[in-house]
Amino acid sequence: MTERKLLSVEEYLSVSQLETRAEMLEIPSSKKKMFIGIPKETILQENRIALVPSSVSTLVNVGHKVIIQDGAGEKSNFKNSDYSEVGAEIAYDKKQVFSADCLIKVAPPTLEEINLFHPNQLLISPLHLPYLTEDYIIKLKQKRVIALAMEYLKDDAGTFPVVRIMSEIAGISAVLTAAELLSNTGGGRGVLLGGISGIPPAKMVILGAGVVAEFATRAALGLGASVSIFDNTIYKLMRIKNRIGQPLFTSSLNPVYLEKELLDADVVIGAIHAKSGRAPILVTEAQVQKMKSGSVIVDVSIDQGGCIETSEVTSHENPIFIKHDVIHYCVPNISSKVSRTASGAISNILTPILLQAGETTNIEQLLFSHNGLRHGIYTYKGCLTNEYLSQRFGLKYTDLDLLITSNL
Repeated sequence: MTERKLLSVEEYLSVSQLETRAEMLEIPSSKKKMFIGIPKETILQENRIALVPSSVSTLVNVGHKVIIQDGAGEKSNFKNSDYSEVGAEIAYDKKQVFSADCLIKVAPPTLEEINLFHPNQLLISPLHLPYLTEDYIIKLKQKRVIALAMEYLKDDAGTFPVVRIMSEIAGISAVLTAAELLSNTGGGRGVLLGGISGIPPAKMVILGAGVVAEFATRAALGLGASVSIFDNTIYKLMRIKNRIGQPLFTSSLNPVYLEKELLDADVVIGAIHAKSGRAPILVTEAQVQKMKSGSVIVDVSIDQGGCIETSEVTSHENPIFIKHDVIHYCVPNISSKVSRTASGAISNILTPILLQAGETTNIEQLLFSHNGLRHGIYTYKGCLTNEYLSQRFGLKYTDLDLLITSNL
C-alpha cells in the first residue's frame, strides 16, 4: 500500500497556488436598481414625507439609490443627517431630485414641478380630485410619464392600503378635531363630546361604514359620544357592529331616517370613499340648513370632492368655515396633522412595492404582473388611462392593459 506523503503547510499552500482552476466569470444581474427621488413638499401645508429613514436604509442596502431634497423630512421631525447616515444623498438643487427614475411625493406635483419631469419617469403621488385641472393632466401626458395615484393603489386582497392606513388616522383625528370644534374656544356650542353624570353625550352621525367610520366610532365611543352610522351596504353595517363589539344605531341611507338624525346631530362626519372618481353627495345644502346652530361637519371625503353639498376645500392654516351657522372642517390631508405617524405608515406600504420593482427588469413587467398597481395608473407614456378622468375632462381614454401588453 502506497504511503501518502504528508506536506507541510508551506508546501501545501505553494502547490495549491499552481493548480488549474475554473475561471469564474461575473454574471450580470437582471435586477434593475432604482434611482428614487423624494422632493420637499411646498403646497397644501403638507408635512409628511413618503419614505422614513428606516425604509431608505432598507432600499439602499439592496443597491437602490435614494436622493432626498434638503429639508424634505423636517416637518415630520426627520433631519437631513437621519437620511444621510443610512446612505441617502442630500440634494440642495431640486433639479437633481427630479432627475430620478422614480419620484415619490405625498402631495400632487405642481405645474411648475411637472416641467422638470422626463419621459418614462415613474411618479407616485396622491391625486387630489378637488385640485385637479385639465392642464395638469395634459402636462403629464406631454411629459410621457407613468403616473400612479396612491389612493387608487390596490393590494393583493383588493383593498386600498394607502387609503386604509390614512383612513385609520383620519377617523381618529376627525373625532378629536370635532371634539375641539364643539367647544367654546373652537367656535362651537360649548358641548363636551362625551356625556357626564346627569348630562347626555353629544350625538354624532357618521356617513359610511368603512375604515374611517370604524376608527372614528372607536374614538367617539371611547370619549363617550352617542354614534349613529349610515351606509347603503348592509354587510358593512353588520361588520362594523361586530368589530366594535357593542350595540350601535345603524341604518341604510334612507332619506327620512338620515334627516331625522341630522336635525339632532352635534357632529356629522363624512366618511364615504369612492372606488374611482368623485364621492357621492349624501347630505344636501337644504339638510345642512336644518342642522343645529354651532354643530360641526368634518368631511373626510373632501379628498374625493366631499360627500356633503356645502363642503369646500380648506387648509391647515384656515381649516374651518361657517355656512348656515354650521362649522365645516374640510382639510384634504387631515393625516398631515400627525405627520410623523402618517409618514411611517405610507413608508411601510411603499417600501415593499419598491423592493418588488427592483426584482424585475422594468416597470412594465411589474405592472403586467401586479393588477393592484395597474389600478393606480392614470397616465402612461402620453396616454390617459383613467376612464373617470377621461369623462370629466373630455380627453381621450386608452386601456392600460393594451398599452402594457404591447410593450412587453
